[in-house]
Amino acid sequence: MTTTPSRRRAGRGGSEERRAARSRSQGTQAPYISRKIPYYEVLDDEGLAIIENNADIILEEIGIDFRDDAEALQIWRDAGADVQGERVRMPRGMCRKLIQDNAPREFTQVARNPERSVRIGGANTVFVPAYGSPFIHNLDDGRRYGNIEDFRNFVKLAYLSPSMHHSGGTICEPVDLPVNKRHFDMVYSHMKYSDKCFMGSVTHPSRAQDTVEMAKILFGDQWIDPETGKPRTAVINLINANSPMTFDDTMLGAAKVYARNNQACVVTPFILAGAMSPVTVAGTAAQTLAEAMAGMAFVQLVNPGAPVVFGSFASSMSMQSGAPTFGTPEPALVLYVMANLARRLGVPFRSGGSLTASKVPDAQAASESANTLLPTALAGVNFALHTAGWLEGGLAMGYEKFVMDADQAGMMQIMMGGVDMSENGQAMDAIREVGPGKHFLGCAHTQANFENAFYRSPIADNNSFEQWDLEGRQDMAQRANTRWKKMLAEYEAPAIDPAVDEALLDYINRRKESFPDSNI
Repeated sequence: MTTTPSRRRAGRGGSEERRAARSRSQGTQAPYISRKIPYYEVLDDEGLAIIENNADIILEEIGIDFRDDAEALQIWRDAGADVQGERVRMPRGMCRKLIQDNAPREFTQVARNPERSVRIGGANTVFVPAYGSPFIHNLDDGRRYGNIEDFRNFVKLAYLSPSMHHSGGTICEPVDLPVNKRHFDMVYSHMKYSDKCFMGSVTHPSRAQDTVEMAKILFGDQWIDPETGKPRTAVINLINANSPMTFDDTMLGAAKVYARNNQACVVTPFILAGAMSPVTVAGTAAQTLAEAMAGMAFVQLVNPGAPVVFGSFASSMSMQSGAPTFGTPEPALVLYVMANLARRLGVPFRSGGSLTASKVPDAQAASESANTLLPTALAGVNFALHTAGWLEGGLAMGYEKFVMDADQAGMMQIMMGGVDMSENGQAMDAIREVGPGKHFLGCAHTQANFENAFYRSPIADNNSFEQWDLEGRQDMAQRANTRWKKMLAEYEAPAIDPAVDEALLDYINRRKESFPDSNI
């Protein structure tokens, strides 16, 4: 049937009203999630103890390499570890004791807007955008290298997304800027275009120090906690182990800078099981635990009490092609096990997200991401890096994928809120009012609760086929394309003190002028 222009216009108008209503229904943003549902666990105490014992064997008998960092080796030597060359072997129980005696079980990362500060650890979950992609993808341009404008766009989208509790870090690589100076623009973008918490640079110790100096300017007289006399934790950063069982000087240098300034380190073994760890869940879990404990213990030797997060990133791989795979059951089992081990160790846990190997925001992307995000929620991940935007095994950051993932994260936030057992939640007054054989649509309880009774997706289409046809037969990716453009068009930057902004730009300009551009 041919549709007249007037009917199409009417359909679009109704659609816009519905989308506006969906947006209003999401309400105010919670700074983070405080879960009210149980943890899902896949191993009993005996199984967890076996993995902990195997990790101790790795640390004591096999050891961990700390490469190209004489200071790190001396720190371990002074602590009583057996250091032979660059190989460090830790006495049984040494790493666990260092962590449990010193590292906080929970900590607050402060935001420049205090209402956006996040509590990391315990029963709390913080959803964080994806990290580290050199490419971006959208329906308009396809796949291309990212630039600083893309970076700013994703900071703005994270700021505008109620289910994103954090601004993230290297959301995409701005390859239009010199490698040795782009960290200034990235960190400044987080500070300028969002008032949420953010991550710092780790690609060189000097870049970590620049992040700290910029944070000092941003927070001013709020930088030092008057009760402790220490810097507040305003920056969190990602320290990856070079699995198997290796830390390099770049990561160690950044970790030392952040630890000495009381900033948080997420210590994460980055593992493709089968290549960088054994092919089994238990073997990968033991190696992950050993590597993470070595890194977290090192941070405590540098500065006892510095906040750390136990990170785990473990994907499976195709044994035919060697390509990483996502959304498969084995990494989910690793995630469940590692979350439980982190709780036993007594530190916050990072893992999960919305991971996919798909190149575009299609059914594969949705399926694999959902199969990663649901275990993230059920396991009890505290810091969920890569929650939104991840495509192509992390090589691309997707505009449409970001919006789709943020929608799913909003659903997880509702689920982790658990069952409302208040008087209103029990709804006995509604049941009494309606009685047998009638409907609840018009009763007082429904009228009072209908706007927020159920999660309403801003991009899902639940209309009839005929209405969907009138509105242009758009799939979810197309609707997400419309949404991210609308979000950016309506974006308004959070206020920042002009004097602080000027001081940040002055610091950046002076530092950039002090050394030449380089692509290393």
